[in-house]
Amino acid sequence: MSDLGLTDKRVVVTGAAGGLGRAFAEGFAGAGARVIVADINVDGARATAAQIAETGAEAHGAEVDVTRGDSCRALADLARTMLGGVDILVNNAAIYAGLERRDFEEIDEATWDKVMEVNVKGVWQMSRALTPLMREAGGGAIVNVASATVFSGSPQWMHYVASKGAVIAMTRSMARELGDVPIRANVLAPGFTLTEASLELIEGAESYGVNRGALKRAAQAEDMVGGALYLASDLAGFVTGQTLVVDGGRQFI
Repeated sequence: MSDLGLTDKRVVVTGAAGGLGRAFAEGFAGAGARVIVADINVDGARATAAQIAETGAEAHGAEVDVTRGDSCRALADLARTMLGGVDILVNNAAIYAGLERRDFEEIDEATWDKVMEVNVKGVWQMSRALTPLMREAGGGAIVNVASATVFSGSPQWMHYVASKGAVIAMTRSMARELGDVPIRANVLAPGFTLTEASLELIEGAESYGVNRGALKRAAQAEDMVGGALYLASDLAGFVTGQTLVVDGGRQFI
């Protein structure tokens, strides 16, 4: 994968202790990047980083609470110390696990606010903390992870769907504001993917929606990695403000 131009790129992946985030961190490391694995679950982040380091790649585990500006700035300081800066940010941290399916009239206000705080405010806070390092580097790439549920309007997940719709809107503004650096900002919107969280949330997750897409199998976390690598790579050097849906063709069926 060295032809992607990711060798020695300095990458921060949030929400990377497990699930999609861990797959993204492993994917970038496999492409030759130097990676900070960041998560509020610092033990999980360090464990993921240690597993990556065993392959010979450079990876560092770090704690971050994306809802707190001081925590995001501390991660930026760590990235400067450990990596010498940042070229790529993958905003993957989000609340999904633990959410209950409810009609929108039944979602309690505290849950709504928490989802927005992590999934929306967290993307803003993390991006705000790390873009100065990308400016110093003369450019960079931001990959914000949203969800294909924005386009299907999945029922009983309005708080989650709304938060991911906001991520797409924010990314378009980000792209316009940062293009002169240049820092590119794009969205990866995964469809339903088998992760620890989805297996916990949805009964029969292994077969959920398999016949509703063009590709008749369930998506694995690894299926989302190629899209993230592409959006961060030199191959997407003139791509910004865009949303890449990776859902096995489910949206057009």
